[in-house]
Amino acid sequence: MPFRVRPAKPFTGEFRAIARRQLSHAIAFLEEQPGGPHEAIHDARKKFKRLRALYRLVQPDAKEFRRRENARIRDMGRTLSTVRDATALVETLNYLAGEAASPEELKALAFASKVLIERRDRIAAEETDLPAKIAAAVAECREASAALDELSLDDSPKKTAKRLAKAWSKQRLRALEALEACEENADAEAFHALRKSGQTYWMHLSLLNDVWPSAMAAKKREAKHLVDILGHEHDLSVLTELVNESPELFGDSDTLALLIGAIITRQQALRREALDRAEEVFADHAAEESALIAALWERAASGPKAREKAKRKNSGNGQLAHQLRGQ
Repeated sequence: MPFRVRPAKPFTGEFRAIARRQLSHAIAFLEEQPGGPHEAIHDARKKFKRLRALYRLVQPDAKEFRRRENARIRDMGRTLSTVRDATALVETLNYLAGEAASPEELKALAFASKVLIERRDRIAAEETDLPAKIAAAVAECREASAALDELSLDDSPKKTAKRLAKAWSKQRLRALEALEACEENADAEAFHALRKSGQTYWMHLSLLNDVWPSAMAAKKREAKHLVDILGHEHDLSVLTELVNESPELFGDSDTLALLIGAIITRQQALRREALDRAEEVFADHAAEESALIAALWERAASGPKAREKAKRKNSGNGQLAHQLRGQ
């Protein structure tokens, strides 16, 4: 089933069903491992990211639940990340090789890739407790599924709309803060924060797709493109950390200089593109967009009569009224 909440259904029931579906998928990946344990971990961690985005939507009315369950899922992902993170660095070198500016640079990147493949294989061989970590993660997923029964929310359209608007506004403001930090400081942490905000925004657009499918689809495409750009940027930041910490891994000074030059050139280009894209993705005013989400949810959850009522109520409310009349 799609990763989305159906407004016509009680919100709490939809929330539980979506969360349990993501947890069930994660358990299946970790237990069945059709592509091996490391691919299974990669797939499970994607489900964990979806869960964390989903749980943000209930934070205004379930702060302790969200805090506890978010920490549970975050910690699960971290315990399983070692080999996957090493594999991501190999993939980053392959990405850089596709952007190589000269045969000499390509040769240096090929050498670095060989080094990182050996490093990944060594880390994988040393992680002898991986089966136990996977079993523990599966157990935590089952506990997280059971914990969903504790969640109790007011499912009235008005109350749910207010909750969603608060969560939406908080996330949008966080994204704007991250964007401002990127423009002022241009450091790795700022861009990583922008990436996380972009991921959450993209997932929230998916979750609330049914309140306005055509508009949400367009926004999702824009947000996904931004997230992909920032994903490459973050991978290059992680690679830079390793190069700075262990430069001796990467050969002589000429090879190291070519590698660093390739990283800097591509990362600077990605950052410029990301800032341009982020300005477009987060162009709408956070408060206005949040109010629109609330109005659209309340209308979609209340039925056809509420649609006309919402239009009349907001007939003088500028952009919001224009967007509602267009529905």
